[in-house]
Amino acid sequence: MRRERALLRGVLVAATAFLVVLLPPPLHAPAPAPPAVRDDGRPPAPQADRFDRVLRDAARRTAEHEKARDRADRLRREVERLRAEAKAGEGAGAEERAGRVTQADVERAVAELRSAERRRKGIRDRLWRELEEAQPGFATAGPDGCDLGRRSKPPRKRPAGWVSPAQGHRMTAGWAARGERWRSRHTGQDFAVRAGTPVRAVGPGTVRVIACGDAYGNQVLVRHADGYFTQYAHLSRIDVRPGQRVEAGQRLGTAGATGNATGPHLHFEVRVTPYLGSAVPPLPWLRRHGVPLKLKKG
Repeated sequence: MRRERALLRGVLVAATAFLVVLLPPPLHAPAPAPPAVRDDGRPPAPQADRFDRVLRDAARRTAEHEKARDRADRLRREVERLRAEAKAGEGAGAEERAGRVTQADVERAVAELRSAERRRKGIRDRLWRELEEAQPGFATAGPDGCDLGRRSKPPRKRPAGWVSPAQGHRMTAGWAARGERWRSRHTGQDFAVRAGTPVRAVGPGTVRVIACGDAYGNQVLVRHADGYFTQYAHLSRIDVRPGQRVEAGQRLGTAGATGNATGPHLHFEVRVTPYLGSAVPPLPWLRRHGVPLKLKKG
């Protein structure tokens, strides 16, 4: 019996070797399992710890940028006021001009404004470099693999100003909300809408990034004239292309539930740079641009 078993094993080994020689190799080696991706789009450990530190530093620098912007805005209003007063006093007599705003006052205010603007831009540039290093390639991402629709055109009836990113919405998760789906906090404003609802550019700008496949799903990033970026995420379809100029109210795509989403909604962000980590509170930013918002929340 032992002799027969040994003989059988020898036959099986020989047959296996024969088949290995005859059979062609597989066309593609099995793909390795993808690394775990967190719900908030951060990379897998151990890179995640370093990335979290970068984001914490970026949050502080973004707050510095917003303070610098607020100061520059106040100074800009002051310059406008001083210029108006100086112009009003140009035709006054010597006695009337005493104590009034002079051109020198205006020039000092302008110099202070320029200094504040240089500080704001310096903060933004440093923030941009640090986040670009931590997220290489994102700002040049292309639409490969994204669900693309027909390229949209500006609306026939153009709005008078900036607009809400979606109509018929209900606000859900807001800025800095916390929950199990985010590692730290929510970085934008969610608008609950029906699947397929048109998602619109809130203001004129240029499409900077189209990307898909991460926690944000299908997303579009638009750069505006004031240097800020608006992000529109979880889209079911994208109807614009990188480099395309868009107007306020122009369709960017349709709302969906791609990426880290439990149901159809639009995730809307406002960023100082194109990169994750430079978001600012979106609702005050929209209000500064005159966007009427329905405050109905869910």
